[in-house]
Amino acid sequence: MSIAQFTALTSDTPPAAQADVAVQANPQDMNSGTALQNEFITLMVAQIQNQDPLNPLDGTEYVSQLAQFSQVQSMENMSGLMQNSMVLLDNMQVLTTAGLVGRTVYAVGNEFELGEGTQGGRIELEHSSSQVTLEVTDEFGNKTEVPLGAHPAGDVDFSLNPEELGLEPGKYTVSVKVQEGQSDPTILLAGEVEQVRIPSNGGAAMVHIAGVGSVPFYQISQFGA
Repeated sequence: MSIAQFTALTSDTPPAAQADVAVQANPQDMNSGTALQNEFITLMVAQIQNQDPLNPLDGTEYVSQLAQFSQVQSMENMSGLMQNSMVLLDNMQVLTTAGLVGRTVYAVGNEFELGEGTQGGRIELEHSSSQVTLEVTDEFGNKTEVPLGAHPAGDVDFSLNPEELGLEPGKYTVSVKVQEGQSDPTILLAGEVEQVRIPSNGGAAMVHIAGVGSVPFYQISQFGA
């Protein structure tokens, strides 16, 4: 004949002592929606059992408060699901950005470092313009204009060759002159992804593009040439 194992939480232990042990075992859950709801139900049952038969308690208020605890518990569950979703999204971003190394991308910006090779890019014209001109400025303020001619609305590709333009290696900024009265178009700079860095404190992944520098992942508008 087998003998049932004896534990500290059996019938020999008073209910109050069992509750104390449970609270000590999980102190981090004392303020959770589930713990507060269980405590409320325990108090409600105790009040119902000890109520005055000649002046019974109104159960409507208990039902209303119990519904509020259920809402709190639902919000906690939704918060947990959202946190799990954010972790999954971060992992997907890491995998996506890691696969960009060695690929050509286009990122929004107007600053680049010119070496021996050419610097490519693209202009996004909202409206057609009778004249589109690139203005390249070095770190000393010297400006070089590169006329691109007339273009309709849409994308205008460009390539800056340092030998043809007589530009020395160094840091440059580029701007666009369009037809008078039009807003400045968006400039995209092209380059090959050399490195992807994930900040240790969170936030967007930083992508290092050759000639362009480090830019946040969300500033990349096109993948591939």
